[in-house]
Amino acid sequence: MKNINITEESVCQRIDNFLLKKFKDVPKSKIYKIIRKGQVKVNKKRVNHKYKLKLDDRLNIPLLNKKTNKIKYLYPNTILQLKKSILYEDKYLIAINKPYGIPVHSTNKLQFGIIEILKNLQPNNKFLELVHRLDKDTSGVLLIAKKMSILRNLHDQLRKKKMKKEYIALVEGHWPKKIKIINLPLLKYKKNGQFIMKVDSNGKKSETHFKIKKKYLNNTLLSINPITGRTHQIRIHTLYVGHPIMFDKIYYQNKKKCSNKILNRIFLHAKSLVFFHPLKSSEIKIEAPLDKNLEKYLNYINI
Repeated sequence: MKNINITEESVCQRIDNFLLKKFKDVPKSKIYKIIRKGQVKVNKKRVNHKYKLKLDDRLNIPLLNKKTNKIKYLYPNTILQLKKSILYEDKYLIAINKPYGIPVHSTNKLQFGIIEILKNLQPNNKFLELVHRLDKDTSGVLLIAKKMSILRNLHDQLRKKKMKKEYIALVEGHWPKKIKIINLPLLKYKKNGQFIMKVDSNGKKSETHFKIKKKYLNNTLLSINPITGRTHQIRIHTLYVGHPIMFDKIYYQNKKKCSNKILNRIFLHAKSLVFFHPLKSSEIKIEAPLDKNLEKYLNYINI
C-alpha cells in the first residue's frame, strides 16, 4: 500500500481527478475500479470518486507503480547527488538543496522523484512527506517531514504565513524600483494538455514581494518573498509586469532565448526558508547555496 498526504495544492480536488493526474501511466478504468472496491481510503475510511480532498487528508491506496525498487541500480549518480544535498536533518524533518531537473514525486516520464529517492536512502523512515513543493526545474531549499504531527504543524505555519521563503531570480530587463509588491489573482487552466497559470479575476489571491539585488546590462537579479504559495506564482507575477524569469521554458515569451550554451534551465532558486521547529520551539533558517550553473551565468553576464 502507498500513503499520500494532501498538501495545500491539492485541496478541493476530486479524488478521482487527483489520482488520474498523479498516476498518468495507470489506466483510467483501474483507478475507478480501486475506488469503487473501497481500496482507496481517506483517513482510514472508504470514499466515493466525488470526494473532495481536504488539507492533511491521508490517502491509503494500492501500489500502482512498482518501478521504484530499481532506483538504486538505475540512478546511482542521482542518489549520490541527493545525499550530498542534505542541508539539515534531525529526528523530525529533513531539509535538502533540491537539485535542478528532479521532480518532487515520480511521474509517468520519470520513475523516481525526491520522495522516492529519500525513501530508498532511508528505508527505516516509514513516513517521509513534503511540507511544500518546488517545480522540477527549480533548485533550492525543500522541506520534508518525518512524522504526521510535524507535517501538520508546518502546514499550519504555512497557512498562517509564519513560514518565510526567499527566492533568487534573474529577470529580463531592468526591474522598476517602484514595483515592490504584486497582488494578482492566479487561476489554473489547461493548455495543450498541460496545467499552467494565468492572471485572472476569478483566480486565487496571490501576493509576492520583490527587492532588487543587482542590475546587469540587460537583466536584474531579484530577491523574492512569496507571501502566498500558488503554483508558478513568481513566474506569472514577473511575466505579467513585463520582466519574465530568464530561461523559463513554459512562460518566457522569447522562445529563442529559452536556452543558452552556459545555462539551460530557469534562473529561479529557493535560497532560504525560515520556520519554527515544531518541537524545539526555536526559529530555524535553512539556506541553500546558489546552483553552480546559476553562479556561472551571473559571472558571464557580469563581464
